[in-house]
Amino acid sequence: MTARSTRRPTAAHSRLAAVGAIAVAGALILTGCGDQTKDKNKSSGSASTSSAPLADKLPASIRDKGVIRVGSDIAYAPVEFKDASGKVAGLDPDLADAMGKQLGVKFDFQNGTFDALLTGIRSNRYDIAMSAMTDNKSRQQGIDPTTGKKVGEGVDFVDYLTAGVSIYARKGDTKGITSWSDLCGKKIALERGTVSEDLAKSEAKKCPSGKKLTIEAFDDDQQAQTRLRSGGADAASSDFPVAAYAVKTSGGGKDFQLVGDQVEAAPYGIAVAKSNTQLRDALQAAMNAIIKSGEYEKILEKWGAQDGAVKESVINGGK
Repeated sequence: MTARSTRRPTAAHSRLAAVGAIAVAGALILTGCGDQTKDKNKSSGSASTSSAPLADKLPASIRDKGVIRVGSDIAYAPVEFKDASGKVAGLDPDLADAMGKQLGVKFDFQNGTFDALLTGIRSNRYDIAMSAMTDNKSRQQGIDPTTGKKVGEGVDFVDYLTAGVSIYARKGDTKGITSWSDLCGKKIALERGTVSEDLAKSEAKKCPSGKKLTIEAFDDDQQAQTRLRSGGADAASSDFPVAAYAVKTSGGGKDFQLVGDQVEAAPYGIAVAKSNTQLRDALQAAMNAIIKSGEYEKILEKWGAQDGAVKESVINGGK
């Protein structure tokens, strides 16, 4: 979910190969995220601290509790979503489980709206946010990308994947849309607080008089998909892995199609309060450990995200 002013198209055809792999991951039911105060799901599979090689890197308070509280918008398949049984599943939870074995803790995924996750870190509701969140300077510095004004203290990011942003439309009804510049005079549906919204707002400023770009922003991506599916919008936008998954699975692959190349390739990061450097560094060590072991690559392949793999986790690599 990215924010930069310079667009960098990425090679769509190599990444489109990942769509098939995404589908192989299983016929998974997408469900919308509920009230963030009610909906909590715990991931499992972490080892005890006594057998975890990196447990001593964690802050003592977290090590003693054995839990890292994760703010996440759990309606963004295949990155995080609820499966048919209601369990949190996807790329991020699987990576978190693998990291938990290194650190000796469980990652407790708690459902929240995407645009409130960083606020949740500042209020100590969450220890981290892990939710397909793009690492960029605006979020690092706590700057609203639209107004340029300071809105918070900012966060640090532990980067772990690279992804771009895509547009998709109803299958066979693309309205001539092949790029962001084709959206003037059209209506686009997307999730609030994402880079898709930032890009749409930026494009809207370029549209000529009489060809307004109408932006409908929703609490979660599932609502945006529903709006497009019903004909209430001409296009929708989300991160490429999510858009590709929707194209492949919605209506058995009959509802949507990708249009144009993905843009704004940038890192996904785990967000951590700037004051919590020990937790940040422990997470980076755990991510690098699973990258080195090969478990990271297996998880990415499971969810069709291997084209976004990184060789090393870095801190605040976003531009």
